[in-house]
Amino acid sequence: MKYLLSIFLLSAAMQAQTFAVSKFALPDAPSHQRHFWTLETKANVSILAGLIAADAITTQRGLNQGLRESNPIMRPLVTRGTAGEAAASALGFGAGVGIVYLLHRTNHYKAERITMRLIVAGESGFVANNIIAIR
Repeated sequence: MKYLLSIFLLSAAMQAQTFAVSKFALPDAPSHQRHFWTLETKANVSILAGLIAADAITTQRGLNQGLRESNPIMRPLVTRGTAGEAAASALGFGAGVGIVYLLHRTNHYKAERITMRLIVAGESGFVANNIIAIR
């Protein structure tokens, strides 16, 4: 009798798993996630791209005048000429926008805006330093 009861309970459990439970399923939660490419983000990324281009130009001009790259991580790249400078610029731009996007995807919207503004401010400082150095 025990075996019959256990077989009956196991077969009932197997049948219960095959039923589609549609009336008890919860609806999808509404998506309140903000869009990444807002007007503010587009403007900030455009400004960052312009500043990185200005940094690349002023860095190469400074290297041609005999100055030295002060960033030890980027130094091996920027001393290789235009191709190395393009690679360094692409890495810097990708890292900056990637960090901001990571903060956006993890719903840290305020940190995203602050980080983007700090990156733009830092890059502005680098460009200003290069301009002062080559004059």
